[in-house]
Amino acid sequence: LQTNDFAHFSMSLRGCCSWRMAQLTYTSTGVPLQKRPLASAQGSLRARALVSRVSSRSTSSSPLSTGTSHRNSSVFQETVARHSALSLGAVRNLTGRRVASFGMPKRTLSKVDSRVAKRALVTAAESGGDERLAAFREKMAAAQNGKGVDAYIIPSDDPHGSEYVAECYARREFISQFTGSAGTAVVTKTQALLWTDGRYFLQAEKELGPEWTLMRAGLPNTPDYADYLASELEKGARVGIDPNTIASGAALELKATLEEKKMALAPLEENLVDAVWGSDRPPFPDAPLRVHPLQFAGVSVADKLATLRQAMAKEGCSAMMVSSLDEIAWLLNVRGGDIAHCPVTLAFAVVEMDKATLYTDQDKVTPEVAAHLAEAKVSCRPYDLKAARIDATEALKAAGGMVWVDPDKSSLAVMDAAKAAAKEAKKAIEAKAKAKAKKAGKKKAGVEAAAESAPVGVFESKTPLGLAKALKNEAELAGMREAHLRDSAAMAQFFAWLEAEVAAGRSVTEAEVGLKLIEVRGQQEGFIEESFPTIAGAGPNGAIIHYRAIAGADRSISADTMLLLDSGAQYDCGTTDVTRTMHLGEPSDHQCEAYTRVLQGNIGLDQAVFPSGLPGFMLDSFLHA
Repeated sequence: LQTNDFAHFSMSLRGCCSWRMAQLTYTSTGVPLQKRPLASAQGSLRARALVSRVSSRSTSSSPLSTGTSHRNSSVFQETVARHSALSLGAVRNLTGRRVASFGMPKRTLSKVDSRVAKRALVTAAESGGDERLAAFREKMAAAQNGKGVDAYIIPSDDPHGSEYVAECYARREFISQFTGSAGTAVVTKTQALLWTDGRYFLQAEKELGPEWTLMRAGLPNTPDYADYLASELEKGARVGIDPNTIASGAALELKATLEEKKMALAPLEENLVDAVWGSDRPPFPDAPLRVHPLQFAGVSVADKLATLRQAMAKEGCSAMMVSSLDEIAWLLNVRGGDIAHCPVTLAFAVVEMDKATLYTDQDKVTPEVAAHLAEAKVSCRPYDLKAARIDATEALKAAGGMVWVDPDKSSLAVMDAAKAAAKEAKKAIEAKAKAKAKKAGKKKAGVEAAAESAPVGVFESKTPLGLAKALKNEAELAGMREAHLRDSAAMAQFFAWLEAEVAAGRSVTEAEVGLKLIEVRGQQEGFIEESFPTIAGAGPNGAIIHYRAIAGADRSISADTMLLLDSGAQYDCGTTDVTRTMHLGEPSDHQCEAYTRVLQGNIGLDQAVFPSGLPGFMLDSFLHA
């Protein structure tokens, strides 16, 4: 059953185990992307072709930008840049002046996708992978004033544990050239390895250079990186990490594994990837914040904070440090644009019993956002973890009690900051008690009073924010339904266009599909951006998980083509993610059989009864039976 047409049928349920495992069963040989540099002239021609072809089939104007043709809209320009691998400025020269699309932060959403496009057309050797590793190992040897480290771990995470990161935090991608969203790179003195899961095995094989070893996570004979390091490094070895990019809980587990083998975990102040990246490292994002209206949030910031403080009081906490970007956005009813396709902003937050503080770039805080936060007694300070630690310290000094930190959603740096705050506060409280007792002539009584007061320390536990965010209220549910209604109208318009184009015998490419989807969605009220880059896989390309079409290296769609289409949008009221598998002509008996087999696998998974917490790959038999 291993044919070019088989695999993409399984994409009808994106993100579930059946989708992933069907990919592993019904593989596709496909046609590899070209591995050659994309000359600017070639990119320019492709961009012109995309602009011309899509524009000629569209209306003369679009609400993507008031009073401006869709050729000039920011979303349209950014998408052409993504699919042609040109810079955004080059595309604007082709399509017209720069304009601000409605509801969109003024930022270049397409830069991440543009890098992906370029990477797909340039081999690791051509992009200087060896030179980067050589420079990186020099930094490893010189780390901590010459002490050096024997290995260094480069996760995908930013300081907030985000699944998707801003360009400036794409460190694992920079050093390895692997563009998938999940993976961990490890560099030793002699080896360079990348761990990623089954979604990305094919992609990693194509993108990693010859100096890299792919470690297929989840397979029986693949150790995790901690066990690998513990078994491969010599006694006394030092393993370097950036404490800002590894979760506190994970760091403790790694430390324990290494110490069993007489090795040491070495948190470094400087990120070694940044040291190699240097001035070429992208700048920090600066997308402005916007208020998420109560109409869609359903609960005010003041009410959310009041509920959270009740939980804090119950646990004896007088402060909470929050790092997770989605939890901060939910708690404060704000949205941002610092990460492509994700409406979040880089920030920390500290919640106290009578106030709260948001730590983010002050240029992002518009007057409207500042007024919105002030209503709930939320102040804004610069994006600085040290400032958050100081504020947490003062909160504990004033009220005693604990500071609440989620060890699985907070970095080691955040946890260390919380512990430092608690230690300093405890010392200050004891000193104050001793001074008071000394003044009263009761030295022992002062010490006893300090000891009997509310304990001061760090409460390490999951916070209520994740569950509260997941439990949707009526306004949020209504917003989700409204988002899907708007998206359904856009998708119907798109399918009508696609069917008409194919019926007329005109060729439509995968890249054009992505452009057209943005155009029709942009005509819906409250459209902001794609919720992820469109996956339009024709024929065998549907077998490539998280496939990304690139103009000039993509396939055309015809009446004989099976098409896997996975796309979505961010609206002001909610988010959509829609996957459809379709045939634009008459499918063959073989194609119908393939589709049915995958459907049977999905049904088998749906009916399976299994223990809670069972890894997805252990359900293979239900899918393949």
